[in-house]
Amino acid sequence: MSGLNHTSYDIVVGIPSFNNAGTIKYVVETSVRGLNQFFPSLRSCILNSDGGSTDNTEGAFFSAYSDGVDLLSFKYRGISGKGSAMRSIMEKARSLNAKVVVFLDSDLRSVEPFWIERLVNPVLEKNAAYVTPYYVRHKYDGTITNSICYPLTTALYGRKLRQPIGGDFGVGREIIDYCTSVPDNTWNSDVSRFGIDIWMTTSAVNEVKGEIYQAALGTKIHDVKDPGKQLGRMFREVVGTLFSLMQKYESRWKHVKGYTESPIYGDAVVGEPEPLEVDLGNMILKFYEGIENQKSFVKEILGPEIFEGLFLLRKTDAMIEDDLWVRIVYSIASSYRDEALRERLIELLVPLYFGRVAYFVSKTESLVQEDAEKENGKAP
Repeated sequence: MSGLNHTSYDIVVGIPSFNNAGTIKYVVETSVRGLNQFFPSLRSCILNSDGGSTDNTEGAFFSAYSDGVDLLSFKYRGISGKGSAMRSIMEKARSLNAKVVVFLDSDLRSVEPFWIERLVNPVLEKNAAYVTPYYVRHKYDGTITNSICYPLTTALYGRKLRQPIGGDFGVGREIIDYCTSVPDNTWNSDVSRFGIDIWMTTSAVNEVKGEIYQAALGTKIHDVKDPGKQLGRMFREVVGTLFSLMQKYESRWKHVKGYTESPIYGDAVVGEPEPLEVDLGNMILKFYEGIENQKSFVKEILGPEIFEGLFLLRKTDAMIEDDLWVRIVYSIASSYRDEALRERLIELLVPLYFGRVAYFVSKTESLVQEDAEKENGKAP
């Protein structure tokens, strides 16, 4: 359904969705307030790229008070996933000659109007090519980020970005053009699913000339998930993409020494994340059972020393501490060169990830948010 009244726009807010009828209206109305408050003289629209929702997400989208901001909702084509939705938004934004696209998750409950300004202005005023979010999150939210994406991206590419897969981004024209011009085979992969965020961030670091900023957005409150029960699929898609990119950009990261801090746009925002309960016992059990079922492959890939270290752990304390986790990640990443092994390698890493998160949870149970944050990003 079309609601666009112009052939070009300065700012496009893109909202990928799938069965988000309960939250998308709030995201739209908050975006409208931000656009009208901070960019009243610019032409803006909001695009909803939906994956075939059955809960009337489209109806909820159009029920939002738009206050003069044009709205468009459409169903994307291609592989079902967030990446396909974001690709279709960027293709539409390019045809509309947009200067910047802001991506917002459709399940957000903490988005504020100032988020729009902080994700847009670095592009318009600071010549940024890409803006990642800088959140306050619960210490057990974002475990894929904390355990592997954040530290490995920092170590490989020499750019410290606290939320490389945060979900909410500001994207300048340089990135829009790059993402819409890559070959179709890029999209016939997990990049079309949950791999999109790490692919975009890594591409921004390695492919474009513009600066990368981090936008101080305060607290992120969304539909959080227990790592041991709901994040297995996401982990496979994100980390598989991360390791594939590691192969692609090997000639670059081999020469990286140290890292630089990406500038943060905006003053820090104080906030308190919602409580998040995780089932520590379930994660330990999944770790133990996962490696028990793959004993021979564990030894083949990780070597006898790591193998023995893993199986010396008792069932009740099967957790992976920092140094062991570093060795595991780099061993599996190195083996990822063998395309025939890739699926099995990710399947091996999933229970090991549960063991890593279990260690972090156990170590930080008694720590306040600020002290727990200091433990993140230490490895690999």
